[in-house]
Amino acid sequence: MAVVVQYIVVRNGVEKMTFATKKEADAHDKMLDIADNLSAFLKASKIKLSDDQNEEIALLLAQERDTVTALLRGVAPSTASAKKKATPAKSEAKPKTTKKTPPAATA
Repeated sequence: MAVVVQYIVVRNGVEKMTFATKKEADAHDKMLDIADNLSAFLKASKIKLSDDQNEEIALLLAQERDTVTALLRGVAPSTASAKKKATPAKSEAKPKTTKKTPPAATA
């Protein structure tokens, strides 16, 4: 018989997701905490949204928090999303140069 350890994120008595590692479960739980805080912020704002819209926007902002944080710091959108992408290897970043040998002198 095998023993399987699972980490379950439970919010308000409802199972949200199951994870294989505690680190993944904690990260998801933190994202949900951020979404809850953003939802409360949006509800208190002057913008009137339906509950579904409020929840969707809060979840989107929480899921993309790294990009949103960069945008709030004044980083351009293309730069903020480019940081997520892998940077090219050094050999790919520099163009190859070839040495030119001077022509042989004729006698």
